[in-house]
Amino acid sequence: MVKVLLVDDEELIRAGLRAIINAEDDLEVVGEAEDGAAVLSSVTALAPDVVLMDVRMPVVDGIQATRHIVERMDPAPKIIVVTTFENDDYVYDALRAGASGFLLKRARPAEIVRAIRVVVAGESLLFPAAIRTLAANRGQPQRPALADAGLTEREAEVLRLMATGLSNVEISTELFVSVQTVKTHVGNVLAKLQARDRTQAVITAYESGFVTPH
Repeated sequence: MVKVLLVDDEELIRAGLRAIINAEDDLEVVGEAEDGAAVLSSVTALAPDVVLMDVRMPVVDGIQATRHIVERMDPAPKIIVVTTFENDDYVYDALRAGASGFLLKRARPAEIVRAIRVVVAGESLLFPAAIRTLAANRGQPQRPALADAGLTEREAEVLRLMATGLSNVEISTELFVSVQTVKTHVGNVLAKLQARDRTQAVITAYESGFVTPH
């Protein structure tokens, strides 16, 4: 059973998400919070696998709450931020803080359920077009180049394909290698970039200028 924590200041949103999630045999809402200030204690007490986090909340927003969880919990639950607009700088900052992906509040029930299962399986909810747009809005590279990361030529190629949003299976098809080989390369990329997941690796790639938004 996958345990989910809902964090949103709107009761109606929480009620809708609760109904969608609890209708699935393998998913369960184990708790709710109205503000980011209560998230850390809820995560500690309930040990959820996934946190659905509203990005805009009073007192402590989703960005701060995400950062607190990632910095203080080991292992930390997967975090999916929920937002009204995909091209919102708050979303990008939440991803930078450690969220694995994002969902739009207008997402269909099937998309919400799939998103939870995807992050639990170790994949990321990567939306290439949205991340490219948000990265482009940041202007010049904000991090050092990746020259010192020690990526091999094949690992660099895998990182570029990750930035386009391809899954491990799609990357294996593109490179004519096994899925297990791709997983190994992805694991090496994450370790060398000190990235928590694929989303963090892709953001690092954009912010270092290794991958360009255009």
